[in-house]
Amino acid sequence: MSMFSTGILVLTSPLQTLPLRIAPVLSSAAQLVDRTLYVHLHPGLNLTSGTQPRPVFISPVVDLSTLITRLYNNAADVCGHLDVRVLLTNIRAQPAAGGGNAAPNCPFPTPQPLFHSPDVVLTDFALQDPHQSNQVQQCLEKYTGHCYVCGPGISSVLLHPQLVELQEKGDEPKCDQEQKAGPMETYSDVVVGGTFDRLHGAHKTLLSISCLLANRRFVIGVCDQAMLKKKVLKELIEPYSVRVQRLQEFLQDTKPSLQVEILPLEDPFGVSIVDPLLKCIVVSEETRKGGEAVNRKRAENDLPPLVLHEIQVLKDAHRNEIEEEKISSSSLRSRLLGTLLNPPKGSPHLPPTPYVIGLTGSSGSGKSSVAKQLEVLGAVRIDCDKLGHEVYQPGAHCYRRVLEVFGSEILNEDKTINRRVLASKVFGNQARLKCLTDIVWPEIAILVKQAVNQARKEGRGVCVVDAAVLLEAGWIDLVHEVWVIIIPEEEAVTRITERDGVSKEDALCRLQSQWPSSKQVKYANVVLSTLWESEVTRKQVLKAWNLLQKRI
Repeated sequence: MSMFSTGILVLTSPLQTLPLRIAPVLSSAAQLVDRTLYVHLHPGLNLTSGTQPRPVFISPVVDLSTLITRLYNNAADVCGHLDVRVLLTNIRAQPAAGGGNAAPNCPFPTPQPLFHSPDVVLTDFALQDPHQSNQVQQCLEKYTGHCYVCGPGISSVLLHPQLVELQEKGDEPKCDQEQKAGPMETYSDVVVGGTFDRLHGAHKTLLSISCLLANRRFVIGVCDQAMLKKKVLKELIEPYSVRVQRLQEFLQDTKPSLQVEILPLEDPFGVSIVDPLLKCIVVSEETRKGGEAVNRKRAENDLPPLVLHEIQVLKDAHRNEIEEEKISSSSLRSRLLGTLLNPPKGSPHLPPTPYVIGLTGSSGSGKSSVAKQLEVLGAVRIDCDKLGHEVYQPGAHCYRRVLEVFGSEILNEDKTINRRVLASKVFGNQARLKCLTDIVWPEIAILVKQAVNQARKEGRGVCVVDAAVLLEAGWIDLVHEVWVIIIPEEEAVTRITERDGVSKEDALCRLQSQWPSSKQVKYANVVLSTLWESEVTRKQVLKAWNLLQKRI
């Protein structure tokens, strides 16, 4: 079990050998830290010299960029639960002696505050004499306290015993023959763009290398509403304000000296094609064409081209059949499907059993197929569409009220209500539609309650209220949890046209008369999607069901 919430890992190995040690060091650190792991780089730091070492500036070199990429890649593989952040305050070209307020070659005139206060400092420093352990730990604690504001009574741990054990097993990878120790070219003003949803290792690599490249200003375009329409599972993307806040926190920790500007991105170019001070744009192999398009636009605006600095895409070792090969936000969003996104608020007015799930989604979302799968798993399915047919039957209270309001012309020859004719009378008329739903929805709610009571008498554990209008009708008070099915609008249109034989225009009108998925998700405890093959949906439902059983 982890002992500490937040730690600082001080890496002391030379840059040439450090890449070989990152994975085992991170694996060892993850056994002690369970939330945030800061990484401080000081290659060659000697903690046994007899004099207290001081932090120094480290020049940005190409090796450093490669190391940071390797570090975040390894972190995703061996300690994905940790928020790993490489700190770059001490990374910059050597300042002139006596320059500024800081002492020459000292990047920390005062300890730097971090968003999460560390309560342990770890190191890969290889201790040769076990008798020096206490001395090294004290030295490490003083060194770290000189650099960062730490929690009171910070502990220290030397990780080298685990490293020695791993090396003895022969698990350590081979070192590349060719080293890239050359200096990295830097620029006054650097720009990047992206969605930055659920800040992950690939984002951190992009941001960290951009911080290495930028000497003065770092401009970030963050995709806003107009740029999210084509994103996979866009309903699960964090709000713009949340994404910006996380960027600000990460960059303030990573390199507080930078002037950071975060701007909403409403088109693929943003400020990159109009800002004359920008010098460099950071891209990946897959976004390089976008960078080239930026330079074409800049040429049209009589601005000099930006240097395109290309970084490596990080591979996702934990991907499944529907996820991308690279580490991506869309993959992280897909992993949320079937999990508990928001805990239920509590329903003291409802009996604890049966536990009632409200299942909803737009037309064509695959809601009914999910309800049937839950029924197979043991839930009682309450189909509100069928209950809707019941309340329209001759002799029902709802039947009489509908005739009083809408007239006998809505009847078939057998005196049953023609729901298509009735629908035509209310379509496009919000007042008449509300009049109808005020009659029908309370009657359906009564039948839902009766069905739940019957399930209770039968000793059933879970009921699923399958209702397209669950949220619009205000039936959320009838259920313990809300599960929402989402699919892209274009996919829903295709399914509706194929299923019901209507035009695309009619299908789109039907969808636009319902709550959009983005609004439904705000009420969801669990989100599912039937966008992929049926087996993928089945796995989502099974995951959601198994997690539900643990909760109840």
